[in-house]
Amino acid sequence: MDPTTLTINQIHSALTAREISAEEITRAHLARIEQKDPEVRSYLSVCAERAMEQARKIDGLIAQGDPLPRLAGVPVAVKDVILTRGLQATCASRILENYIAPYDATAVERLESAGAVILGKVNCDEFAMGSSTENSGFFPTHNPCDLTRVPGGSSGGSAAAVAANLATVALGSDTGGSIRQPAALCGIVGMMGTYGRVSRYGLVAFASSLDHIGPFGRSVRDVAVTLETIAGRDPKDSTSADVPVPNYEAALEQDIRGLKVGVPNEYFKGLNPEIGDNIQQGIDLLAKLGCEVVPISLPHTDYAIGCYYIICMAEASTNLARYDGVRYGFRASEPTELRDMYKKTRNRGFGAEVKRRIMLGTYVLSSGYYDAYYLKAQKVRTLIARDFVDAFDDVDVMVTPTSPIPAFKLGERFEDPLQMYLADIYTVTASLAGIPGISVPCGKTRGEPRLPVGMQILAKHFDEARLLQVAHAFEKAGGFEIA
Repeated sequence: MDPTTLTINQIHSALTAREISAEEITRAHLARIEQKDPEVRSYLSVCAERAMEQARKIDGLIAQGDPLPRLAGVPVAVKDVILTRGLQATCASRILENYIAPYDATAVERLESAGAVILGKVNCDEFAMGSSTENSGFFPTHNPCDLTRVPGGSSGGSAAAVAANLATVALGSDTGGSIRQPAALCGIVGMMGTYGRVSRYGLVAFASSLDHIGPFGRSVRDVAVTLETIAGRDPKDSTSADVPVPNYEAALEQDIRGLKVGVPNEYFKGLNPEIGDNIQQGIDLLAKLGCEVVPISLPHTDYAIGCYYIICMAEASTNLARYDGVRYGFRASEPTELRDMYKKTRNRGFGAEVKRRIMLGTYVLSSGYYDAYYLKAQKVRTLIARDFVDAFDDVDVMVTPTSPIPAFKLGERFEDPLQMYLADIYTVTASLAGIPGISVPCGKTRGEPRLPVGMQILAKHFDEARLLQVAHAFEKAGGFEIA
């Protein structure tokens, strides 16, 4: 038994049967991180002592014959924009290089209460701004499927850790595709719930009206169990929704026959042909499983990228104003005056992409341009959201590609921000509308190297159970391995 390849259910069964201890599972993962991560580079920091302490608590419950919590002994990696008490919270930025989190994010707290073992903090694009994890202030993460390629972003460290068996599941954040896109490029499952489904308390803000916390896993069931654990109303987050959380795991086994699957034609323009072929095979498989495939249109899709980047950059400009060298984080030494200290601190502490987004965001919020850009983008956002509401009157779920291209080479798009932004073309719409989305593996490209393809499934607000149900049926039918 290789503990690093086990699912949540397999870990639970093995611990209950006393075939393995939580300490052994944790040690196996820490050893694999030490062996494998120097080439993948997913972890920014590892908290071995904290992990072993939690593992010993689980083994104590087993020794006493107490019932085990649902995630007992499950090793978890946490994206470094999510606060974990006593650990560094750098957001992969030099400006927070030595910052130690004073409290746990609600999602982390709920995972540990359910018995999960936190292994450490994983890399990402700086302040979650990017689509390749090359914008980290420390080092880029490599795709375990091909170490010369990016893992996607901004949650590339989370996706790479799960894909390389350096964690069973991981937490990431998704603002415009930052869970779903790296899941697709690394060949695993990644899910963003409805906006407000998971508390954002303890998530360092990038764009507050778009940010989500969500799980990565190697199976739909692992993602469903993790999401159910972290979901639900949190009095510490006023934007978290007071909507009951159903039993997502139980929903997985429900029949999908008769469900209507919408396929929006706007999502198949400018698509890599091999990815298009795989997605079509995935749609055909859902039809064989008894779903009715319905062509649909989301007419405002062409405006989504422009709309998204105006809104997210404006919110980033506001949220990142707090990093001024006064209250916490890096401060430039020997400033001559307050304004000089601000300027030098932010210039040295922020990377190029973060600076670019702050400047553009400040511009679209400035006097004379607010109405022309930011206000207009918010109106377009409403139209995009309405497209989805209208479409879900006729279909139960939608299926699209997750990314227009497979994982690209490290450095290939780094100097071309526009091409990097276009990597999010199929994911930003769901973020703008606030609906849930999941990316599941849908085979690989045919050429060498064979690279993972991701299929995105979308559902209406708070219908995560339906979305997971379809994704699980697709997985059981062999959809992950489409040729």
